[in-house]
Amino acid sequence: MKTASFDGPYGAVAYRESTGTGHPVVLVHGNSASSHAFERQLTAPLGRTLRLIALDLPGHGRSADATDLSAYGLQGYARTLVAFARGLGITEAVFVGWSLGGHIVLEAAPDLAQARGFMIFGTPPLGFPPAMDRAFLPNPAMNIGFASEITREQAEQYAEAAFRPGRTEVPPVFVEDIVRTDGRARAQLAASIAPDGYRDEIEVVARLDRPLAVLHGAQEQLVNGAYFDGLAMPTLWRGAVQTFPEAGHMPQWEDTDGFNRLLQDFVSDATRPR
Repeated sequence: MKTASFDGPYGAVAYRESTGTGHPVVLVHGNSASSHAFERQLTAPLGRTLRLIALDLPGHGRSADATDLSAYGLQGYARTLVAFARGLGITEAVFVGWSLGGHIVLEAAPDLAQARGFMIFGTPPLGFPPAMDRAFLPNPAMNIGFASEITREQAEQYAEAAFRPGRTEVPPVFVEDIVRTDGRARAQLAASIAPDGYRDEIEVVARLDRPLAVLHGAQEQLVNGAYFDGLAMPTLWRGAVQTFPEAGHMPQWEDTDGFNRLLQDFVSDATRPR
């Protein structure tokens, strides 16, 4: 696996790239996470076929902490993603976003005119004002994701909420990623969920002219699956939200084989000659 960095608009952006030489797929992780969230894609047979590229957002993983706090809002993250794609010459990639990463992908989508498709999961598209009470389930862990300072116990609680209820073991790397994250990134993210702080994502998905795959873990502890029922998504892949019965917020980890099959199928469909 290749490990490298890119000189982004807010500082050095670290990324990892699988050994595959197929169509490029950019993987964008969630709040207080890193490219480790896609370990089971990068190192799987999928990663030996497709060219999977997983970046660490500013203030996360091995990427530099930002000196300009605007880097940590949805607009700043999207700016980083667009610059990353252009800098690596992969603007025709398929863009995959998990949780916050999905919101970033939707924020960037209008500026990624050559992208072949978009996949989001753990991501309810938000409009103005954001219907947080309908999009998300009541879970105290949500507040941790917006706190600048957290304890290790809170980091463990936040990591546990990403999996289906009753999971007894959370990979330590996810807790370490949460602890490592620049706390200002969480606080600034909360501040950016305001008028003019992000694009109307409901409008973005309604106007997309390229395939959009939406995935959902049926045992989510954070996102309300019923929320998707009322959204207009005319380019929705296979005409329905793809559900993982035994997964929570992290189907790419909890149902790796099923997730990787869907990702492979979506990339194949999205990259067929038009």
